[in-house]
Amino acid sequence: MKRLRNLFAMILLALAATVVCAQDYPSKPIRLIVPFPPGGTTDLLGRMLAAHLSEALGQRVIVDNRAGAGGTIGSDIVAKSAADGYTLMLAGISTQSINGALYKHLPYDPEKDFTPIGLLASVPNILVVNPQVPVRSVSELIAYAGRDPGRVNMGSAGNGTTNHLSGELFKAMTHAPIVHIPYKGSGPAMADLLANQVQLMFDNLPGSLPHVKAGKLRALAVTSAARSPLLPEVPTMAEAGVRGYVVDVWFGVVAPKGLPGNVLTRLSGEIAGFARNKEIQRKLAEQGATPLLSTPTEFADRIRSDAEKWAKIVRDAGARVD
Repeated sequence: MKRLRNLFAMILLALAATVVCAQDYPSKPIRLIVPFPPGGTTDLLGRMLAAHLSEALGQRVIVDNRAGAGGTIGSDIVAKSAADGYTLMLAGISTQSINGALYKHLPYDPEKDFTPIGLLASVPNILVVNPQVPVRSVSELIAYAGRDPGRVNMGSAGNGTTNHLSGELFKAMTHAPIVHIPYKGSGPAMADLLANQVQLMFDNLPGSLPHVKAGKLRALAVTSAARSPLLPEVPTMAEAGVRGYVVDVWFGVVAPKGLPGNVLTRLSGEIAGFARNKEIQRKLAEQGATPLLSTPTEFADRIRSDAEKWAKIVRDAGARVD
């Protein structure tokens, strides 16, 4: 009986310590894992968020790029970290809603092993080609690839990313014989696209926009349902002839499962403040991104519904990573 009382007392003390820690949160620097290398849209948003949270929370938020395997390396680190609010991840539709269907053996569950905190922003993808490729429209690209199967290579940020699957969906809908070349992040893929080592890419709009404006890349279409205000002359994929093709890419913040309620409430509120901040909205608009607001529950629902949608796309496209 005495041992039971002692055990009960220890449990109460542990619970009390958890409550105190949650109330004092944050009391030390926070690590924000970005599961892709520097230079891409995920990294850009991660650094904007880190600066905002550092000021709002009164503690340094340190960006930690852990790239590789389509975001699964960084995701695995977060899934196995302590649920104390000091390890967060700049997640995306690829890490939370696509990889579960794409990879046969993930060391974590994208839905069950994370605490969704809030959505941040969405961006369209854009189909861009190196200017040395002699095409100026989507229909010309399809015809060009068909005349010599295998000569047109498509770079991506890695297997399972929206870059990759936007291309796989395009290939499935147009039957264009395009070869996929995965990279460890959009930055390295973009470097080879600019050098014409690969000929095209479905990139997040913020990553390609400066190169399109500078004439270093040619934009053929955006993947969203409407044209981008930043490139009003560029048609949507549906307008370019691939009817029914729509891909929007969202980003949000997650933590390991079991995040204390008080910490979740604090972080959710500050992330909502990110989306409401007028200066941040201006910066996002300059990059072609749209701020998003959500509760943790709404974010969880979005992850779940998009996982169902992309599971079908992965299955129909035959895209699979062992």
